Amino acid sequence: MEKLLNVSSSPHVRSKVSTQSLMLDVIIAMIPASVFGVWHFGMNSLLVLIATVCSCVVSEFVYEKLMKKPITVYDLSAVVTGMILALNMPPQIPVWVPVLGGVFAIIVIKQLYGGLGQNFMNPALGARCFLLISFAGLMNNFSAPAIGFDSISGATPLAAMRAGESTYSLAQLVLGNIPGTIGEVSSVALILGGIYMIVRKVISPKIPCIYIGTFFVFALVFSGFNFNYAVYEVFAGGLIFGAFFMATDYVTSPITPKGQIWYGVFLGVITGVFRLWGASPEGVSYAIILSNLLVPLIERVTLPQAFGIEKVKKEAKQS
Repeated sequence: MEKLLNVSSSPHVRSKVSTQSLMLDVIIAMIPASVFGVWHFGMNSLLVLIATVCSCVVSEFVYEKLMKKPITVYDLSAVVTGMILALNMPPQIPVWVPVLGGVFAIIVIKQLYGGLGQNFMNPALGARCFLLISFAGLMNNFSAPAIGFDSISGATPLAAMRAGESTYSLAQLVLGNIPGTIGEVSSVALILGGIYMIVRKVISPKIPCIYIGTFFVFALVFSGFNFNYAVYEVFAGGLIFGAFFMATDYVTSPITPKGQIWYGVFLGVITGVFRLWGASPEGVSYAIILSNLLVPLIERVTLPQAFGIEKVKKEAKQS
């Protein structure tokens, strides 16, 4: 019996990579930004992080239990959603706000559309935009005292730049000694996490590099080729966080090679439009959500042709 040839349906080559292992790598990649955010802003940031993750996990478990669906909390996708949402929160926000956002992310955006793999936009970003619209004052309040090594409170660098009052150095922007959301301030921590995911082959560098590069060129051109301004725009705000951890979401980003290029270019241009001419100095979340909605169209346009299709078309025209 051991010498029998077993024949089964495709796929015949199977990967050992699971959803759980991928999500675990994303969680590990966000740890540097999370640790820095808690160190920089204080213990309320840790409370926000824990409460938001718990909110997402419990929401998924309860919904699936009530709907008598398979329990999927063990794939860690709800933990990733909770961490991304928490790291997009102001550090001193009341905890009930991100908890409500976690419920919205899991129930409304993820589970009501069929669960992981069926959602049409990034659940954490959808929840953040919901909170921005519903609780604009709390979501844009960065004036509470920060705790950490010479932490700075007040207007975010993007808001200060929009008002023409920026006093932050490039070193402060890169290291993270600035006000902002919990996870977006330290570019060093975010880039380390991004490199980890690239090395582990969790993500491809194509989308984040094209996204950041396109935005840099856009900011450079429309600022009158002000190089310093363009560099500041890259390191200020949530661009690097969004490029590595949100724009690369498997479910809501293109799978076609050409589609990923167009997706990254579109992200950079739309983020530039929102930042330079929009009502808010930030625009990453809205740009990614808008791009998520266009992914089906992008994939349809950039779908590779089957081998030999051109020859068939030519023969059909000749006959």
